[in-house]
Amino acid sequence: MTNVSRKPAFIYTFAYNEDERSLCHLEMRSFFGTDTALKIIKSEVEIDPSRSPFIKERVEIIVDGETVDDIVAQASTVGSENETNKVRFLKINDLPEENRIKNDDRLRIERTIGNELIGDFDLRNPDQIYAVVPYGGRWYFGKCTKSEPIWFKHIKKPREYSTALSTRVARAVANIAVPHPEGVRAIDPCCGIGTVLVEALSMGINIVGRDINPLVCAGSRENIAYFGLTGEVKMGPIEEITETYDVAIIDLPYNLYTHASWEEQFIIINHARRIAKKVVVVTIESMDERIVKAGLQIKDRCVTTKQQFTREILVCE
Repeated sequence: MTNVSRKPAFIYTFAYNEDERSLCHLEMRSFFGTDTALKIIKSEVEIDPSRSPFIKERVEIIVDGETVDDIVAQASTVGSENETNKVRFLKINDLPEENRIKNDDRLRIERTIGNELIGDFDLRNPDQIYAVVPYGGRWYFGKCTKSEPIWFKHIKKPREYSTALSTRVARAVANIAVPHPEGVRAIDPCCGIGTVLVEALSMGINIVGRDINPLVCAGSRENIAYFGLTGEVKMGPIEEITETYDVAIIDLPYNLYTHASWEEQFIIINHARRIAKKVVVVTIESMDERIVKAGLQIKDRCVTTKQQFTREILVCE
């Protein structure tokens, strides 16, 4: 039995190493409201795959069915006379190991579906890539969009700190804080060299930065401009902020020059609660006591590592 999907739906696949698992799963939950250890998920939520450092590709489902033959039967309705196409069988799927489809069979399925599509087949430079994938006991077929590692272009900055978040982590943190940017105003009041700002601004997130250190404010502005982005970075303590925001991202100061004391950390968190409905805290030490004392609740959390640093990322409201 076949079924043409009527509601917009998407399948996403993921790639991450073990150190990134917890961070990727928190980003998944922020985007989709759930996570999975299978590295593949189906959702009605539409996310640009290039936003995430972990999403590998997205399939916009056009048709689905109980078998591959159901997909083949419907493939003749898909495509355009003006476009060339290519079909990929996604290697990341939820088939158990004993039911894994061998490479020769995957290639046969790709060719069989491709021969039915409207338009010409082009393996090297197609106008449109399609994908077929088994998931949840059904087969799905649709337009495939591969993720572009935009974060990778931001690794080399004019101004850098050795203890700054990596661009991958910074991008995930921005997504965790603002998974759906429309109408959301964000602030990074301890923005440092602007690693989170660059990632957030490159995804179209409405965010401003602030820091008490004039040198890092200047460095943050330089980094933002270097990548052709536009963003505001003001100098001053969080206590002076009078505007309110939907979310604040707090990467707590911890390096040799700007390490904040217990009291200073509490002041930062307390003022973050004052200016924002949601607070995402990045820390290398336990903040639970200070967060609870500030009147916030920890709604979700994860751990990520970079060299000798283990960081916690806490989602608080």
